[in-house]
Amino acid sequence: MPHDEAFKKLLETFFEEFIELFFPELHAMLDYSETRFLMQELLVDIVGEEARELDLLLETRYKGLDGYILIHLEPQSYRDTAFRERMFIYFSRLFERYRKDHKLIIPIAIFTSDEVREEPDTLEMSIPEHSILRFQFLKVELRKQSWRRFIDSDNAVAAALLAKMGYTTREAREVRREFLRMFIKLRTRLDQGRLALIMSVADLYFKPDRIQDEEILRELIDHYPEEGEVIMELMPAWKRWGYEEGKAEGIEEGKAEGIEEGKAEGKEEGQAELIRKLLLNGFSPEVVSKAVELPLDTIKKLM
Repeated sequence: MPHDEAFKKLLETFFEEFIELFFPELHAMLDYSETRFLMQELLVDIVGEEARELDLLLETRYKGLDGYILIHLEPQSYRDTAFRERMFIYFSRLFERYRKDHKLIIPIAIFTSDEVREEPDTLEMSIPEHSILRFQFLKVELRKQSWRRFIDSDNAVAAALLAKMGYTTREAREVRREFLRMFIKLRTRLDQGRLALIMSVADLYFKPDRIQDEEILRELIDHYPEEGEVIMELMPAWKRWGYEEGKAEGIEEGKAEGIEEGKAEGKEEGQAELIRKLLLNGFSPEVVSKAVELPLDTIKKLM
């Protein structure tokens, strides 16, 4: 799945978990029972002299004001010296359009660059002894977050973005293993569509290493035999690397020889059920076709 589409879908699906994870004080003030996503707003970007769409805009209730507010989420994956100006322009357009109906507008930027740097979050204008403007948006810089801080969390966003947090090359294998362990915990309370979304986003950030992942898979199967198999079925990258064939050749010695036809049929039924859930959760047939590596016509037959 393309990065922007997958990241946007993650925020739409797990908006409450995202706010809880990175902005706990704001989380305590929101009433999520009355949250709805608004249609994409087409705003004129004066900085770039082009029309731009806000990535995500939603309406929810703010307990402190006893009224509706707007929250604008804007992921940013590359360096842009004019980004804070663009955020202010978006804010001003939203304020102009919605100020009569919404008591507060909260802009949030999510920086997903691989570089570790301090991203400016403030735009100021002043003259001597007088401040004309001070605009400051909320921000999350993923690379500046320590991955160890999140591994005991049961938050779906923490799991999906763990590989985007800050860690060293020596810690990469441990991060991968902890992600899969977190995924096993999430499996007890999330449906397959949401689990597949978490896997799809995580796949964007982990660098494939077949030998290492095979070792981790063996370790997980030893500790969680049933869960290990489910993880393998939901991991598009592992399917591409041929883990199904590898398992048949002996990942689980002694078991590969006894695969019955009924097991194969059950696997096909499970895959069909997963495809239906992905479609019901808003994924397009084209995206699902690429994710599960099946022809588009096959996907459409299951709609």
